[in-house]
Amino acid sequence: MDPILDAIDEALKRKGLSDSAASKLAVGNFALIKNMRSSRSEEKRYNYQALEKLAEVLGLECYFGPPRSTGPVETVILGNEDFAPIPRLDARVSAGPGAENGDVQVIEKLAFRRDWLDRMGVDPTQAVLVQVSGDSMTPGLHDGDLALIDRRRNKVRNGYVYALTDTDGSTRVKRIEMLANGLILRSDAPSYPTEFRPCDDANRVNIIGQVVWSGHTW
Repeated sequence: MDPILDAIDEALKRKGLSDSAASKLAVGNFALIKNMRSSRSEEKRYNYQALEKLAEVLGLECYFGPPRSTGPVETVILGNEDFAPIPRLDARVSAGPGAENGDVQVIEKLAFRRDWLDRMGVDPTQAVLVQVSGDSMTPGLHDGDLALIDRRRNKVRNGYVYALTDTDGSTRVKRIEMLANGLILRSDAPSYPTEFRPCDDANRVNIIGQVVWSGHTW
């Protein structure tokens, strides 16, 4: 048995993807998983960079390092369904110039279906809910929306939306692109200008996590 292929197979079923489709999404090559399966070596050697990209597609964690403990996850049973409570923080992420947050505390918890979180690849122990302030990310995120932040996804993938702490210490939400000489912060609303952070400033930008879901209150 190969534990890596076993994890890939389970994730493929959960995502409803074929070997070739997942491979294409990960590395642009339909044969990635096929080649993994066809290797006859008793001690297979996997390309870590390819595994990391495949893990992102399949909602898996690709990790190499000391053992980690995330702690217990509370489970809520509603009817016959399992739910995991996600903490909502008394913090705001600004879709604009920036929000100042002091000591952040949990003010309530919202229950999300555990199987939905699994399909999204979200670990409930590493997820938080925060409120959006401002309108620079409309129409995707509106003022007052709740945003689900996956704090494990703090490695920038170009074009995705992230919560971040900017160079001035303010907490913001922006679409980010990494460049060789810095990073770009983009707003979805066309009336807001694109912002550039050169290398020195870019190193001071802290990526909190990726926005993976939002809820809009009417």
